[in-house]
Amino acid sequence: MSQNQNTVQEKRLYLFFKRIIDIIVSLVALFCMIPLFLLLFITYHFGHDRGPLFYKQERVGKNGQKFLIYKFRSMIVDAESKLRANPELYQEYLKNNYKIPAENDPRITNLGRFLRRTSIDELPQFINILKGEMSLIGPRPIIEEELREYGDRVDKLLSVTPGAMGYWQASGRSNIGYPKRCDYELYYVDHASFIFDLKILFKNIISIFKGEGAY
Repeated sequence: MSQNQNTVQEKRLYLFFKRIIDIIVSLVALFCMIPLFLLLFITYHFGHDRGPLFYKQERVGKNGQKFLIYKFRSMIVDAESKLRANPELYQEYLKNNYKIPAENDPRITNLGRFLRRTSIDELPQFINILKGEMSLIGPRPIIEEELREYGDRVDKLLSVTPGAMGYWQASGRSNIGYPKRCDYELYYVDHASFIFDLKILFKNIISIFKGEGAY
């Protein structure tokens, strides 16, 4: 067997076991989160912040396939429309790498600030992982507008399944903007492996506990 055939076989095994791990981890995580889901479901049915439990946004996945990413809602209802209806806020959103710091975003609720600071809002993405739209580790899924940031390298980004945790996040998260973010995400595409995935996992866990770049 040639070296190239060995490489292809190793990649197939890596992707196969990665998917198995994704399924097991997401099933266990979602089962453990049942009390949290119930608590937030009840919370969102009362008071000023009442509304849907989940915030769903269209993202671009592997091979350009669109899917809805799940998050616990941290904003007011219809936040996306209100962003685009406010020219000044939308310009800040574009200038700040398609994000707005929580302290400057009038759409974020008081509970939402806590959910974002602790990254609890990201936990429903285990649903996306279970469905196969995302993996535990991989480049973060982006909105269609962000594809232009990758220029002629966009096909490489879309050649892999996006992840809940990635090398960009592990290296600084929202503190690292475009175009540097592209380099981190594409570095992962070129160097994906079980060892690299474990490194990214542990670095992300540390970043989450420190609250680095979370907004």
